[in-house]
Amino acid sequence: MTAPEDPVETWVDDHAGPVVRPYAMTRGRTQPVRGTFDRIALVRAMVTTTAPEVGLEPEHLSIIRLCQQPTSVSELAAYLDLPLGTIRVMLGDLLDRFLVQVSEPAGTGPDIELIEAAINGLRAL
Repeated sequence: MTAPEDPVETWVDDHAGPVVRPYAMTRGRTQPVRGTFDRIALVRAMVTTTAPEVGLEPEHLSIIRLCQQPTSVSELAAYLDLPLGTIRVMLGDLLDRFLVQVSEPAGTGPDIELIEAAINGLRAL
């Protein structure tokens, strides 16, 4: 008598079909190999097309296609329906292979001196 076979577990979304978890696309990595990639940083492809290479996922190739014109990191996440962290890891891979160029925004973040001056001005009223 043989033991019953274990059913194969398949992750399927009723609407989208088979589900690939973002950590599978990045091979478990949570940090990019290069770069930090602010949400509003602009990404531009350095090549028009690239043949599939070892270590590049289909999403990497999609990023290259989308970035023929400057595209923000947030837009890439929205277009590809992927978390920002996953996009950042993939951009790090592409940046490391010199397939994209990233223009980080200058002076992002709050100007602390301006905020303190506003608070002091409000207190003076």
